[in-house]
Amino acid sequence: MQTVWFEHADGTTDQPYSSCPQEGGETEAVAAPVVITAGMAAQALREVDLPASVLQVQPPGGRTLVNFETNFYTGAEDFERTVRLLGQRVDLRIRPASFEWRFGDGTTARTSEAGAPYPDLQVTHRYLRKGAVVAAVDTTYEADFRVNGGPWAAVAGSVTIPGAPVGLAIVTATPTLTGYR
Repeated sequence: MQTVWFEHADGTTDQPYSSCPQEGGETEAVAAPVVITAGMAAQALREVDLPASVLQVQPPGGRTLVNFETNFYTGAEDFERTVRLLGQRVDLRIRPASFEWRFGDGTTARTSEAGAPYPDLQVTHRYLRKGAVVAAVDTTYEADFRVNGGPWAAVAGSVTIPGAPVGLAIVTATPTLTGYR
């Protein structure tokens, strides 16, 4: 039996087939097992509906102070999806790998953590002047894949999903002593 691959000028290949000799010297084409590559799994990952992270800001209410450590976080968890590629069952084990925090004042930060609510301040930003900004967090996902319950392998590359913008007013405050006698 001979396995034949058709390779195109662009580097892609068609599904292989094997030729089996028959009586009388004729050959019959028999489909060979399909190989799902890390690149094919990457294409599948790009087509999966990956969730955008929802940005949480503390203090809440859409306002914070100049020169105050404003806290940012999001909820992002690992999850699994199953897709079919070329008739094969492909499991994807998907995880948020990094977060790009866009604070709206021209500064950004990249972390591997999703931040945390107060008092566990992991991602904070200090605004230096008053005004209105639009902040957001983009999530980059990576994944592993397996075909028909086989061993896990890394998906080639990653996918970044932009987060929805959140408006934030940066205000100044003047301390006022009250209730003193």
